[in-house]
Amino acid sequence: MTISQQITWLLLLSLPIACISWTVTHEEVFREPREYCRRRSLNAKNMAVRKFFYLFTCEYCFSHYITLFFICFTHYTLLINDWRGYIIAGFALVWIANVYMSLFALIRQDISKDKAEVKLLLKDADQHPEPEK
Repeated sequence: MTISQQITWLLLLSLPIACISWTVTHEEVFREPREYCRRRSLNAKNMAVRKFFYLFTCEYCFSHYITLFFICFTHYTLLINDWRGYIIAGFALVWIANVYMSLFALIRQDISKDKAEVKLLLKDADQHPEPEK
């Protein structure tokens, strides 16, 4: 692959990695399993068990395993076509996926802030209606 094709693959392959990592670690559909994993990561007696269950609560940690899956599935390498290319690709994919997740989190935070401001304005308008003319 040319370097431009590799960069295109990097940017595009990071999207499903970010999507899966974010969905499992943040969205409501996985809330119950995530809460179970959170409890186990805090309360397990064995350190290895605590670390294993923590992986399902942290988008950064989880993205490494999703990346590993996608690299095995696609055989994507970056810059070098041997085992070193897999390692470089792995860390690059994790980094780009986490940039995507950070941008998504900022966008969601801004949307939540806007919704809260609108609710406050509506509540204030209901409590203090304008006098009729």
